Amino acid sequence: MAGRRPVVTRFAPSPTGFLHIGGARTALFNWLFARHHGGRYLLRIEDTDRARSTEPAIAAIFDGLAWLGLEGDEPAVFQFARSSRHAEVAETLLEAGHAYRCYLTPEDLAARREAARAERRSFRLDSEWRDADPASAPAGQPSVVRIKAPRGGETVIEDLVQGRVTVANDELDDFVLLRSDGTPTYMLSVVVDDHDMAVTHVIRGDDHLNNAFRQLAIIRAMGWSEPCYAHVPLIHGADGAKLSKRHGALGVDAYRDELGILPEAMANYLLRLGWGHGDEEIIGREQAVGWFDIADVGRAPSRFDMARLHSLNGHYLREAQDARLAALVAPRIAGMADEALLARAMPVLKPRAKDLNELAQSAQFLFARRPLSLDAKAEALLDAPARELLGAIHQRLSAETDWTSEGLEASLKSMAGEIGLGLGKLAQPLRASLTGQTTSPGIFDVLVLLGKHESLARIAAQARVTEAGPA
Repeated sequence: MAGRRPVVTRFAPSPTGFLHIGGARTALFNWLFARHHGGRYLLRIEDTDRARSTEPAIAAIFDGLAWLGLEGDEPAVFQFARSSRHAEVAETLLEAGHAYRCYLTPEDLAARREAARAERRSFRLDSEWRDADPASAPAGQPSVVRIKAPRGGETVIEDLVQGRVTVANDELDDFVLLRSDGTPTYMLSVVVDDHDMAVTHVIRGDDHLNNAFRQLAIIRAMGWSEPCYAHVPLIHGADGAKLSKRHGALGVDAYRDELGILPEAMANYLLRLGWGHGDEEIIGREQAVGWFDIADVGRAPSRFDMARLHSLNGHYLREAQDARLAALVAPRIAGMADEALLARAMPVLKPRAKDLNELAQSAQFLFARRPLSLDAKAEALLDAPARELLGAIHQRLSAETDWTSEGLEASLKSMAGEIGLGLGKLAQPLRASLTGQTTSPGIFDVLVLLGKHESLARIAAQARVTEAGPA
């Protein structure tokens, strides 16, 4: 651990695309670790790649983090704006003899790489400029600034997830700190920003593990405090292959907008991708803060399971407030004109749904205009005998004065007994006439939600009887 320093974590995405689920999980783990230890969670936008960084991508990242409740505790730091500070550190390393100006040209480097290939050996730069007298520098020739990577021995990282990881220093290269145009590289910028932001714990994907050894060279050369590292395994598809779009590797905005996932379900699912607390599956945010420890993250890649995500989402739909769900579902329903009615319908709609799209689909009948469009199954069900039966049901319900679920159920059960049919034989054509489908919430709930006038009008349209006046 980083001594007694207050815990500070950071999430540092590159704004070259959407906030994908791997990044969202990294943000969540950083947020939870900071909260668990009473520390701070910071955001940094690593926008030094000017050609690929875009404002829409930055907006999408902030939007996705806000949706998940993972905004930073302070305004985000933009890396490119700090370029002069990064360059200043490179100059400090030069002056202290921990870095050097290298005058090898791109052609020189290409030739040396080709020679290594021809000799079937790995390429590791051994620049003659590393220990050259600065006075021997060729006048007017462009140069880069390279770190003097440690020679001999080994570098060890006690990673909080991966355990002890060791790299022989002879494998580390003298990587570039400043390009020939004076701009800092990503490797330098990350280290300087982490130091200046007082980051104590670097929690990120294990694809950055090799970077940690290089970054430590800068940290140690500057005499700075070393952060604790925690490199989290990446997320794979259900088949064990690297996660791709075919597995569900979408931006978090797509899970919200296209798939109809709730943020609390997404967060709970991401939490359980590689981390666990016994057999607990449903873990709210407050409980997660209390339980989360980065040491409990597994070393093996986790596997993305869309079915499990939908199952969790179904749970959180059932737990959500009806008015909130109505507000989320309303924009997904064509012709939606009564959000209050939609909210009243939620108790009977949400137990059957796994996402907001299914909720919208199941609620569509409430706002359909007459004549109702029937799907193929409903059309087939409403044959001549069924339409005749609807006429009798219409007559019975027209006289009904107790328009409640209990009253309607008692009335139709009584009618079924009188004509010698099971209640289901009445409910099937009734459902088709009221919803245009053969599946729906309970038929008595449907009648109550539609109201007497609309229910009778829909039944009449399919039974071809004279519609009763408003009740």
